[in-house]
Parts: sequence; structure tokens; C-alpha cells
Amino acid sequence: MTTSLVKPARRRRAPGSSRIGSTVLLVVLSVLVLIPFLWMISLAFTPENDAFGSVSLIPANPTFENFGTAFIDVELGRALVNSAIVALVTVATNCAFAVLAGYAFAMMRFPGSNALFYILISTAAIPVSVTLIPLFLMARGIPLAGGNDILGHGGSGLLDTLAGVVLPYIVMPLNIFLARQFFSTAPTELAEAARMDGAGEFRIFARVYLPLAKPLIAVIAIFSFTGVWDDFLWPLVVTSSPETQTVQLALARFLASGNVQYGPVMAGAVIATLPVLIVFLFNQRSFISGLADGSVKG
Repeated sequence: MTTSLVKPARRRRAPGSSRIGSTVLLVVLSVLVLIPFLWMISLAFTPENDAFGSVSLIPANPTFENFGTAFIDVELGRALVNSAIVALVTVATNCAFAVLAGYAFAMMRFPGSNALFYILISTAAIPVSVTLIPLFLMARGIPLAGGNDILGHGGSGLLDTLAGVVLPYIVMPLNIFLARQFFSTAPTELAEAARMDGAGEFRIFARVYLPLAKPLIAVIAIFSFTGVWDDFLWPLVVTSSPETQTVQLALARFLASGNVQYGPVMAGAVIATLPVLIVFLFNQRSFISGLADGSVKG
């Protein structure tokens, strides 16, 4: 009796069925992720008395009253302005300083550059809770601010000010890391050709490499904006008055007031989410291009 040495051919799965299965899985996961967001939008347009009386995502009697209450009772308008100021300053300083520092670490060799870079990046691994007290003391001890003398004594420094809220976010180590990795992959032949033409280092950076770094700047801008816009802990520590509170802090204080109205709270959450979505949508192409072009390469 002989046995066949020819193995039976494996039955290949039809490519169409695999694609359908992947699509169904993605749709199910997307629905699960979007349900809380859709529920938030539904409650924002639902009258307060009907907030928990219906399980439908489409309000029976939609209203804009919650948005008006959010602006009046939660004082959302001033909080939005404060958050916008803090976010814009943070984005500007990070795009400027992080790109310059990343270029210097990647393109300019000087003694101790690698050690300095790794020390700088290691600070990103320190838990935020550990740095809160030192940051608070630094904000209070800024010389010649908030009634302080030249040695930083006698006043409140930058406490309860928007400058104090911005202080820890002026330059984020993660953005310097992204910039350094981006410029490390840039062609050095461009710099050598520019030097042969007599260009200085800053001119090489501004005229040759900075135009190539638009996707990197988009990535840094989005990371900086979302990081500071959603932050809650540091504004809670450094501010104490409604005049300086950010939008996340305003919503939290309204929830803790004892007179919780979930409709206005959800309306405020919708308003607080819109700037993040707008920033991402307007920079989506550059953001994805920046990630794909090597700004996150290790």
C-alpha cells in the first residue's frame, strides 16, 4: 500500500470574507467608543427634567437652554478664554523652542550633547504628582512677580495667574524628542551644500530645514494643544479664583457645587471638546504625514 507524498493544497480563505470580518469588527469597536460621546451630545440637547427619563440617543424635545445655562452658571465663557490663552502660548513656545532644541541636538555636535539630551528626556518619565510641589514653589518664588522682591520673597509670584498655569508647559521634553528624531532623519547633504555657499547655521535652519519640518510642527502643535487643554491637576493647584480657572476646572467646580445639572455640564463638555476636534481636523493631513515621515522614529 503506497501513501501519497503530495500534500493536499490548503484551502485559502476568500479575501472578501476577511475584509467583511475586519469591517464588522471595526464598526462594532467604533460604536462602543462613540456611545459615551454620543450620549454626552444627546444629554447636552435634552431638557434637564428629561435627562434620565429616556434611553434614546435622540432627544424628544431638543433644546439649546443647557448651553445658555453653561455659559451663565458655569461661567464657561471666561474659562474658555483663559484656556485659549494658555493653549495658544503653549503651542507657540513649544513650536519655537522644541524645534530649535531638536535641531541643535540632531545637527550640531558639542561636548556632552548626548548626555544632556538623555537627561532632558528622562525628565518626561517623572510622574506629574512628584513635580507638583517643586513647581508650586517655583511659581511662588519667581522674582519681581506678584509682589516678590529680587530674591523671590514677600509676594505670591505667579500663583493664581495665567502665566503660572503656562509655566510647566513652556517646553515639553517629549516635543524635543520628536524634533530631534525628525531632524536626525533629514539629509545632511543639504546643510553641507548650504555651508559651501557661505550660509550660517541659523540661516541653514531657517531656510533649508524649517520648511521641511511643517509636519513636525503640526504634530508638536496638536500634542501641545491637547496636553494643556485637557489638563486639570496643575490648574487646580496653581489657581484659586474663578478669574483664572480653565475650562476643565470650571466644569469640575460646577460638579462639586452641590447643585449639579447634568444637561449644562454635558453642554459644557461638548463646547470644551470642540476646539480639540477642530485643531485635529485642520491639521489631520500634516499630523499623519509627520508621524509617517519619521517624527516618532526611535
